[in-house]
Amino acid sequence: MQTKIHYPLLENAFDKKDIELGVKVIKSKQLTMSNITRNFEKKFSKYLGVKYAVMVNSGSSANLLSIFVAKYSHKLKIGDEVIIPTVCWSTSLWPIIQAGLKPVFVDVNLTDYNASIEEIKLRINKKTKAILLVHVLGTSLKIDKLLKIIRGKNILVIEDTCESLGSKYKKKYLGTYGNFGTFSFYYSHQITSGEGGMIVTNNKKDYELLKIMRAHGWDRDLEKNRIKTKKFNFINMGFNLRPLEVSAAIAQNQLKRLKKFSKLRNQNREKIILKLKQHKNWKNQYKFVVPEKHLEPSWFGLPFLLKEKFVKKKNLIIKNLNKFGIETRPIISGNFLNQKASKIYNLNKKKEKFPNAEYIEKAGFFIGLHTKKLKNKELEILTNHLLNF
Repeated sequence: MQTKIHYPLLENAFDKKDIELGVKVIKSKQLTMSNITRNFEKKFSKYLGVKYAVMVNSGSSANLLSIFVAKYSHKLKIGDEVIIPTVCWSTSLWPIIQAGLKPVFVDVNLTDYNASIEEIKLRINKKTKAILLVHVLGTSLKIDKLLKIIRGKNILVIEDTCESLGSKYKKKYLGTYGNFGTFSFYYSHQITSGEGGMIVTNNKKDYELLKIMRAHGWDRDLEKNRIKTKKFNFINMGFNLRPLEVSAAIAQNQLKRLKKFSKLRNQNREKIILKLKQHKNWKNQYKFVVPEKHLEPSWFGLPFLLKEKFVKKKNLIIKNLNKFGIETRPIISGNFLNQKASKIYNLNKKKEKFPNAEYIEKAGFFIGLHTKKLKNKELEILTNHLLNF
């Protein structure tokens, strides 16, 4: 008889101090964005080594706001092109369309599922105004190589780092290479406040516009340039993407433990892979991500890519894992051009093929990596189920 296990994407995300700080904010009755949020923004920017950080209510909002600020601050026009990998999340893509820009899709590589630099290079033309990178599950492409390719071309880089907070490439944090870096504090991510997100930048003009457009297009959050003649000055278009103080309080406390969390996730990943390879049923069923040489990953999850001869077993594997309490997810969305919503907006008019994204969708899935040491019994049950097909 096979043993059931409780193995969600993330277990016990909040510690006692997180809850106490959240309760303290609620008791203060200052729930809307205020001093705690501003303090967290300063600590976050200092932690990553950037000049500015702007907190929002989700990672999706971080992407939305970055795209619209990029459009208005850098004078992008309707129809300008933004390169994006086919393996992406929906709210990495939709802001491009919502801003009236044109997404141009590129295939990914099969080593770490990030956008192919060679494909990006082929797609760059006079209409290319931005590249939106998606750092997948804690990994990255050779971003320094990409920046060399686009040097002098006036192309913006937006790093969707929602799955990769804490990862470093050549000793520098992902999300700090481009014009904008976006982060998510959703429940299963590297740190969490339930919901919440952050945008970082080194450009003061962009920073001020991020704050304006975060809150209705209002100038209230400007420190020096605010119009003093009246209180309600709407100086640009905007949204309401402000976070709650309780989210900032919890996320700020979790940021202190990010390095500890990353270390534990990495150790658990290594344990699972080693146990699988030592298992009596191991027949090289899975390929594992091979990070770039200079990358120090802060893993979000443990992705698996089935070898060709085992791909037909994927649905059986997923069904079995879920049945015995092991939560699974696709690798982001798979090939997003296969999603129903992409047909509504006719995003692949030329019926282009993206074979690597297609293979990742057919053969890939991931499980969580926890921030507590895996016990030997848990490890044994987990690996038994992963190879029980």
